[in-house]
Amino acid sequence: MKNFSVVIITFNEEKNIGRCLDSVRDLTDDIVVVDSGSTDGTAEICSRYKVRFVHREFDDYSSQKNFGNELAGYDYVFSIDADECLSEELKKSISAINLTGVNRAFSFNRLNHHCGKPIRYGGWYPDKKIRIWNRHFGKWTGKIHETINFTGKPEIIHLAGDFLHFTYNSREEHVNQAKKFGLLNAMKDFENGRKVSVFKVYLAPLFRFVSVYFLRLGFLNRGIGFFIAKITARATFLRYKELYKLNYEINKKKNKN
Repeated sequence: MKNFSVVIITFNEEKNIGRCLDSVRDLTDDIVVVDSGSTDGTAEICSRYKVRFVHREFDDYSSQKNFGNELAGYDYVFSIDADECLSEELKKSISAINLTGVNRAFSFNRLNHHCGKPIRYGGWYPDKKIRIWNRHFGKWTGKIHETINFTGKPEIIHLAGDFLHFTYNSREEHVNQAKKFGLLNAMKDFENGRKVSVFKVYLAPLFRFVSVYFLRLGFLNRGIGFFIAKITARATFLRYKELYKLNYEINKKKNKN
């Protein structure tokens, strides 16, 4: 077993957590699960494994993950989401890594799945991710699409094998998630003082569709490729439409005053 800790955050992940834990259980003797109040069978499933199951009220993804990293028993942490797991090739690669360096980080390609099918085109692959690093040299930042902020430049080693991500289980789930993140990104843009023209509200989604479906070969994803490009464009439209609306309301109040 390797001297790193696996850190997972959960909320109602009974459909995924067992698969995730099965893929990492033989890699380490320290697995930390930070749960934000699951009401399904997540806790019961985790009780079947040798994990430390800890409750923490959710505020944002970065805070949840950083909290888990603080509980880790080793300096090196492996951050994995409940809907992710390791391919056999990646598992072998991780088993062979050298953790003697003080500030090393390990990356690998993530293969996203849509409704159970792997998606290799449209910008969804290789989706390179860093997920193993020394927790003293990097922390999660950002409330949406969190990233690791390193205090020192790590030696990055890319590993062979795919990191499997089982994202949307249905098209409806994808639509709802795209709407959610479209609005959240609009709020983030607004808080950062970003503005958008009415032309971009309508042109940006079109460019996004062309990029995903044609330039990034999304059409090679067969039937699902058009759907993914369409929903990606819709999320872009919602983002800029909401941002335009927020700025319009602010300007309207200013003019009244």
